Amino acid sequence: MQKDALVLVTGATGFVGSYLLRLLLKKGWKVCALRRKNSQMALVADIADQVEWREADVTDMGALEDAFDGVTHVCHCAALVSFHPKDADKMMKINVEGTANIVNLCLDFGVKRLVHVSSIAALGRTPKRKHLDETSKWVESPHNSRYAISKFRAEMEVQRGVAEGLSAAMVNPSVVVGSKDWEEGMSGFFKKIDQGLKFCPSGGSGFVDVRDVVRFMVHLLESDHNGERYILNVDNLSHRAFFEMIAGELGVKPPPITVGPLLAEVAWRVEWLKEKILGATPMVTRESARASVTHYTYGNEKSLAVFGFTYTPFAQTVHEVAKQYLEAKQEGYAVKVLGD
Repeated sequence: MQKDALVLVTGATGFVGSYLLRLLLKKGWKVCALRRKNSQMALVADIADQVEWREADVTDMGALEDAFDGVTHVCHCAALVSFHPKDADKMMKINVEGTANIVNLCLDFGVKRLVHVSSIAALGRTPKRKHLDETSKWVESPHNSRYAISKFRAEMEVQRGVAEGLSAAMVNPSVVVGSKDWEEGMSGFFKKIDQGLKFCPSGGSGFVDVRDVVRFMVHLLESDHNGERYILNVDNLSHRAFFEMIAGELGVKPPPITVGPLLAEVAWRVEWLKEKILGATPMVTRESARASVTHYTYGNEKSLAVFGFTYTPFAQTVHEVAKQYLEAKQEGYAVKVLGD
């Protein structure tokens, strides 16, 4: 950590951002963080008084410019993840335009270092290329979701900043797992499986502990690795293997029905029809259904080659999250955060 450094965290009240705040504070960084008027603070309630909060949205250039006062380092975690067509424009605005705003202000304010949270989705997907690493070039393909396109374009904004003199690096986490609330994301599957989830998609992906993501980010923040991106991934697993790990830890039966490509196509069409007729929020969309039945693997050799970095064994992550879920269940599904 540099003397008189002040790190700004965007997306600080979200999943990765909240864990990052805790680690930065533990390491002695002076931290300021963005929040919006309607930001949910449950994930940071216990540390909120240790952070200087600055109210701004990454798409509001005026407020964002005020938030950069005194900032020397930035960790950009803010993003919208959605697979619903209705969110496409909003997602592009937040993920692409918002990142461009962050990059431009980093350049204008002479920020010393930017660490950007991207995604494995930004690597691009095509059926002919099932294993991906940092050398994988983006390929225009119908297998790329709108979210993937938005994260790829966000990376291009960061690389533009590097070309203009900004010191920056990026992380591309695989599926991030950890405790938070129990209604959405990967932590939501602990509750769903506990309550008797019947279906398991046939695909698979890479998985990583949220604490490993933020540990690597802090390493990058304190380093001079410039213009690089790093896949963060501990294991490549089928969704079936992941769900069975959760079920085993919770002492319940895993989902009995495997959803293959044909059933996935039926499912998203049924949900689309329900939305059109009843106005119901779809449980799956075309993009999420098709993604769930594909299986890509991701290399982590580059991340292991720097900082002497090692990953938390994924079985340990699932065990710890399951333990906290069972505790939360007794407390009315209270929000939980993994310890060190």
